Amino acid sequence: MASTSPPVGQSAPPATFGVRMQQFWRRVTEGLEISQLWSQFESETKASYRLYSKDVQAKTPDGLTHRGRHLHVIKEFFWAVLEKLSPARRVLLLAALILMVIPQGGFTHNGKVYAVEFNFHFWAALLLFVLLMLEIADRVVMKRDLQIAREIQTWLLPGAPPQIPGLALAYATRPANTVAGDYYDVFPRPGKTRDDDRVVFAVADVAGKSIPAAILMATFQASLKTLSTAQVALPELVANMNRYACSNSQGGLRFTTAFLAEYDSVRRVFTYINAGHNHPVLRRSDGMIERLDAGGLPLGIQPEATYQSASVTLSPGDWLVIFTDGLVEAVNARDEDYGESRLLNAIQAGATATPADLLKRLMADLDLFVGTTPQHDDVTCMLLKATPQ
Repeated sequence: MASTSPPVGQSAPPATFGVRMQQFWRRVTEGLEISQLWSQFESETKASYRLYSKDVQAKTPDGLTHRGRHLHVIKEFFWAVLEKLSPARRVLLLAALILMVIPQGGFTHNGKVYAVEFNFHFWAALLLFVLLMLEIADRVVMKRDLQIAREIQTWLLPGAPPQIPGLALAYATRPANTVAGDYYDVFPRPGKTRDDDRVVFAVADVAGKSIPAAILMATFQASLKTLSTAQVALPELVANMNRYACSNSQGGLRFTTAFLAEYDSVRRVFTYINAGHNHPVLRRSDGMIERLDAGGLPLGIQPEATYQSASVTLSPGDWLVIFTDGLVEAVNARDEDYGESRLLNAIQAGATATPADLLKRLMADLDLFVGTTPQHDDVTCMLLKATPQ
């Protein structure tokens, strides 16, 4: 086969205009198709709409006429955008908007035939470009910091599922933003003797999202790991965590729902406390459904709250599904919730699968249901299947 490379000493011919445009387009779009770009744009637009509409709706009074309501919404939308900028950038934006509406102008001095034309639109575009550069710089710095925070948060979560006699498990989390307020963990809790050794299971959801929730999630993780070293029963452990959470909850505003449990692999007993969390689903091997609801208030509301524990025995073939509300409250384009009924159907359909396979099916089913609708809350799910020892 003849070689297509240029002779030695000769450089390759320059790329044609069409090739250069294709390379430019691939660099701009990162190889995404038009449909993918449109889906991304649609998702980002919906997220931005929710951000601004909250401010507009909160400041729109009742009783306005149809025309008055439209004018009020336009005014509040303008302020919702403007107030998210720094004062200096607000002035820059206002100057650009003013220059955009000024018609082309100038003057002519006939004495020596001097003419000066002012292109206000050019200066408006230049000011908007400067404003865009400033906002992008802030976004890049914040994105870098959030990425570091996400890496740190990832270190706080368990890696590969541990090997536990009589149990197979899988877990996954999807933050709504770069960092999340959901937490899950599985770790050993040594007892006074070998027979007293337990495995701790935890799934928690801090009220709120993003950085504030992520910070409280980190404090929850630290308090759980620290307080678990004390040789106390599960109700006392949770009560101690609640008192600690109340000292950091801003008077109950930053509470945490949590499901905490200990597993005795010798007796196959699962002892748990549900602190205001979504009720985990226990599917027995014969298809019967139970809910694990014993416990008390979410952590961080009442310092002297008490918590009641309960126990269930896991037999081979039983499934336990622990999740946060972001899973069942995920919505599609018609504003419908994914709901617990769909979750139960997915569990029933995958009862013979492994936890890892069922988790993949469940997340795929959730993606299919949600479509391009932006995720509004963190999603966490932990699946446990009792196996023969």
